[in-house]
Amino acid sequence: MQYRQVAVIGGKGAGPGQFGTSLRGIAVDATGNLYAANDSQITVFDAAGRLRRRWSTSQPAHSVAVAGDGKVYTGQIHQIEIFDGAGKLINTWRDEALLGRVTAIGFVNGDVLAGDATGRAIRRFDLSGKFRNNIGRDNPLNGLLVPNGVVDFGVDAHGIIHATNPGKHRVERYTPAGELLGHIGHFHGTDAAGFGGCCNPTNIAVRDRIYVTEKAGPRAKVYNFSGELEAVIAADVFDANCKNMSVAVDRQGRVYVADTVKLAIFIFEAVAV
Repeated sequence: MQYRQVAVIGGKGAGPGQFGTSLRGIAVDATGNLYAANDSQITVFDAAGRLRRRWSTSQPAHSVAVAGDGKVYTGQIHQIEIFDGAGKLINTWRDEALLGRVTAIGFVNGDVLAGDATGRAIRRFDLSGKFRNNIGRDNPLNGLLVPNGVVDFGVDAHGIIHATNPGKHRVERYTPAGELLGHIGHFHGTDAAGFGGCCNPTNIAVRDRIYVTEKAGPRAKVYNFSGELEAVIAADVFDANCKNMSVAVDRQGRVYVADTVKLAIFIFEAVAV
C-alpha cells in the first residue's frame, strides 16, 4: 500500500480558511466535512476543502469531534463545549477534576469519551455529562504515559477503544468499561514498523485500519488491526518540529494530518501499486 498527497488545507495566516496561532485537532463528519480545532475557534471545510463556516469557542480549542446527530464537541481546559452544526452553543460541561485538558473526544455506545491529558486517562460520560468510568488509568502507573501532553484515542466499529500510550511505544485496546484487551506496537529506533524516540505514537484515528502519527521526526503511518505496518503514509512533507499531529480518516479512506507548525492540514489518498 502507498499513499499520495492530494491537497493541503489552511496554513498559517489571517486569511479566509487559514489558522492564526494553533491547529490542535481535526475531525471528519459522516458527510466528509472537515472540522479544525484552531486558536479559540472551530473552522469547517467541505469535502472539497472550501471554507464553510467558523465560530468562536470560549477558550482555546484542544480537540473536536462530531457526534452522529451532528453535534460538535470541543475539548478545552476544564470543560467541553457542545454546539449544533451551525455553531450555536448548546451546552457546556465543566469539571476541574475530570476535564483537566481535553485533547481528544469520541463516542461509544451512546456515551462520550474525553481524553484528559492532565489526568492521563480517558473519561467516559453519558450524554447528560454524568461520569461513568475511567479508561487507561487502572495500571501501576495510574494512567497512560504521555510525555507529549496529549491523550488520544479512536473507536473501532465494534466499540473497542484504541488509545496511544507513547511512553510504552504502543497502542492499547480497551473496552468502554476500561478493561485492557491487549496492544500492538514495540520500540525500534530504525525500523519503520516500530515506534522510536522517547514517546511514540502520539495521535491516532481508527476506521478500517489504525492510523497513527509520530514526532521526531514527524510521520504518519497505517497498521492493520493485528499490528502489522501497511504503509508509511508520509514523512517528508511535515515540518521537522511537528508533534502531536492530529489525524482523521473519512469514509473514502482519505487521511487528514494536521501539521502543528505550518498550521496546515495535509490530505492523502491510497494508490494502487
